[in-house]
Amino acid sequence: MSSSNERVKLGINDFLKEALFIVEEANKKNIHLRILGALAVYLHIRDNPTALGLLSKLGRVDKDTLFTDLDLMGYSKQRKDVSKFFEQIGYFPDRMINTLFGNKRMIFYHPKGDFHVDVFFDKLEFSHDVIFGNDPSNGRLSLDYPTISLTDLVLEKIQINKINRKDLVDLLLIFASHDLVTKDTQNHEEINAEYIASILSDDWGFWYDAVNNLNKLKNFANNLGEIQNEYSAYIQKANENIDKLLKIIEEKPKSKNWIKRSKDGVNKPWYREVEEVVR
Repeated sequence: MSSSNERVKLGINDFLKEALFIVEEANKKNIHLRILGALAVYLHIRDNPTALGLLSKLGRVDKDTLFTDLDLMGYSKQRKDVSKFFEQIGYFPDRMINTLFGNKRMIFYHPKGDFHVDVFFDKLEFSHDVIFGNDPSNGRLSLDYPTISLTDLVLEKIQINKINRKDLVDLLLIFASHDLVTKDTQNHEEINAEYIASILSDDWGFWYDAVNNLNKLKNFANNLGEIQNEYSAYIQKANENIDKLLKIIEEKPKSKNWIKRSKDGVNKPWYREVEEVVR
């Protein structure tokens, strides 16, 4: 989610340890923070040798790099507590960004400059919105720990209008190693396809990009050459999950808003142009 070209200067284990330290220490203070993005995907597959093997074969950014920064989701009602917390653990705030955009997003820098932390509040606002709510007592951050839910991870990825390879890799790993369900359960390793379909059924633009991205993912999965042969059963499961999700999305009744917006199609802008912060 960052436009920075810098890479995390810590090894995977040290970076993961620091990320978990942040979330766990915040949790002790009743501050709700959850890990987003690539690191969240990694946390959901790190005990799966097949998934890790596929990740090793595919890579995300380059041969030696999996992560470029730490992205967290929190609640705006706790933003003052979040700011105080990061300064207490030695992180340096980006005072300009935090002053200008602090109601939506804050940035903090590792004490040794090894990486930076983006903290988003209530929702992700990129090509399309992924909403978590603003109430710590009943928002979507309560669905999983220390990451956002797998369901929201899928939404985070399929909302991208100009999806790239690393996001397709992340989605492939998710669909190849998890099961689809039609409601939120106590099993944090399941994807709620019904919730995804309900979000898309009220937003034609989000639906359009999501469906295109899922089809791009199928094409990506089926054109991996030797890797595809080596992980054929695994990739087959991903394809089955993608097809199942597409079917649930297609069959979900669409709202009046969706139907009205669908009439204009791509003749007018259907996604937000993302102007990322340049650090």
